[in-house]
Parts: sequence; C-alpha cells; structure tokens
Amino acid sequence: MSELLSDPVAFVPLVTLLGLFVGSFLNVVIHRLPRMMEREWLVQAAEMRGEPAPESERFNLAAPRSRCPHCGHLISALENIPVVSYLFLRGRCGHCSAPISRRYPMVEMLTAVLSGYAAWHFGFGLAVAGALIFLWAMIALAFIDLDTQLLPDDITLPLLWLGLVFNLAGVYTDLPSAVVGAMAGYLTLWSIFWLFKLATGKEGMGYGDFKLLGAIGAWLGWQTLPLTILLSSVVGAVVGISLIAFARHGRNVPIPFGPYLATAGIIALFWGEAITQRYLGAL
Repeated sequence: MSELLSDPVAFVPLVTLLGLFVGSFLNVVIHRLPRMMEREWLVQAAEMRGEPAPESERFNLAAPRSRCPHCGHLISALENIPVVSYLFLRGRCGHCSAPISRRYPMVEMLTAVLSGYAAWHFGFGLAVAGALIFLWAMIALAFIDLDTQLLPDDITLPLLWLGLVFNLAGVYTDLPSAVVGAMAGYLTLWSIFWLFKLATGKEGMGYGDFKLLGAIGAWLGWQTLPLTILLSSVVGAVVGISLIAFARHGRNVPIPFGPYLATAGIIALFWGEAITQRYLGAL
C-alpha cells in the first residue's frame, strides 16, 4: 500500500478523486455553515431577551438531507455524485427541472484540481496532508465570504492552530516563523483597519480577514506575508475596479476581501518561496 501511495502515477489520481468528493462536502459547508451561525445568533438573541428559543428542525452539516430548494425533492445518492450527476441531469433537478447552480460542479472541480496538484507538488507525506487541509479551508472560506461577507471562526481559528501544529515539525516553516507569522498577519490587517477607520470613519474590512491572514502566516511563516498582502491587494483592486466600471457595482457596496486573501494564500503555498527568491534575486 505504501508503495502505491508513493507512486505519483497512482497517488495523484487517488487524491484528485478524493478532492472531488471533498468538494461535494464543501458545497454543503458553504451553503449551511452561515445558516447554522444565523440560527445560533437567533437563539442567543432570544436568550438575552429572556424569550424561548425559536423552534426549528435539526440543521447541521449532516441533517437534514440535501433537497431541491425549489420543490423540496430529496437528493438521492445517485443524484449526488460529484460533477457526474450534474452532467447526467443536465444541470436541472430530476423532479421539477429547476436549474441547479453551476457553483456546485465548479467547487467540486476546483477542489479536485487543486488537491491533485498538491499531491503532485508535495508527494506522499505529511506536507500534502496539511496542504489539503489548507486548500479545502481556503476554498470554503472564499465562497462563504463571497456569499455572505463572513469568514467563520469555526474555520479560521482551527486553521490557525493547525498551522502551528504542523510547523511544530517544521513542515512548511520553522515554529518561530509560524508564530510570528500568525501574530504579524493578524496585527497587520488590524492596524490597517484602524488607520482606515480613523481616517474615514468607516470600516474597510471585517475581523475575519485579520484571522485569515493570521492563519496563512501560521502555516507559511511571516516571510510569505508581504507577498500574500501584495497579491491579494492587487487582485482585489483589479476586480473591484472592473466591477465598478463594467458591472455597475456601486462604490458603496462592500467587496469581500477573503477570496483574494485565500487565492494569495494558495499561490504562496505552492510558489511563495520561489516567487520571493526570484524577486530578491532581481533586486
């Protein structure tokens, strides 16, 4: 078995297939976790007012079963095969023919491709296990932030601590660099937040962004933070200007920063050291 896993010809397709099914689960996380948070907030608000908690059906990542949002049709196992079922159903509900969002196969394919590339890039070992956790968390956070402008603590905080745990063994960087990276990542955006607020009276980003950059620093070390901030800022600026110019996106409508941080974190995971060395070599 170990020989099979150490062979890239077998290992990469296996991890790609795993990523496909994990992508299907991430679709559930992206859809349900913000709603779970909202229900929890409603319960807490009711408790603070001395009112009984609102009654609702059990709702978590496992229950109830997935169903069509239009007709309530329960999704069977055959209708829930990643990408294949979407293609077979031609992107429509098998019961009412309502369209199914292209987001679902896109997330599944994205997760599969990045997982397979991580297997090829790192090879069999502890590094690829951590890389997969990092990638899957980044994908979930990016799409949740796109939908809700939230970066849940349920993902960002465990991700930060896991980065430190992996770097106890120096998997991606040494432990001091990881600890400094976690602190510097959080405090950098925290400082920018308060400077912007003092200058304009407005909040330029959310606290989840601080925690996400702190998590990236915990995984990859403080050395990757300048690259991560630069890449996320450039991509965010280009997308933001494009939305305002071509999509008539209002200037006062907030644009989530999490997807750009996540994208920059993924780039830094795979190529951060090479990009930094090439930049320093060109100076």
